[in-house]
Amino acid sequence: MTGFLTTHVLDTANGIPAAGMRVDLYRIVADSREHVVRMVTNADGRTDTPILPQPSFAVGRYELIFQAGAYFGLSESPAFLDDIPIRFGISDPASHYHVPLLVSPFSFSTYRGS
Repeated sequence: MTGFLTTHVLDTANGIPAAGMRVDLYRIVADSREHVVRMVTNADGRTDTPILPQPSFAVGRYELIFQAGAYFGLSESPAFLDDIPIRFGISDPASHYHVPLLVSPFSFSTYRGS
């Protein structure tokens, strides 16, 4: 069995799933980033498929970029929170890695979910 990577984005300012938020995944190799995929969250605040499915899942360092500023449609420039980067490592190739994001225009938090 091989692992996979998922996310779930919740808009805590409005108490709803963050539907329509763009999410980019990068693989970190040495000092550079390699773009892997861009996805958009669905009505439940999740992507329709794993961000990193089993065939592509590999040990390494990764970065998720959540496009929060565009999602909230903030008019201030620059926005307090715009793109939210979360760097993390995958060390167990057989595990499910879940990176949820709880977000508002002025704060966010994350954790390793299940």
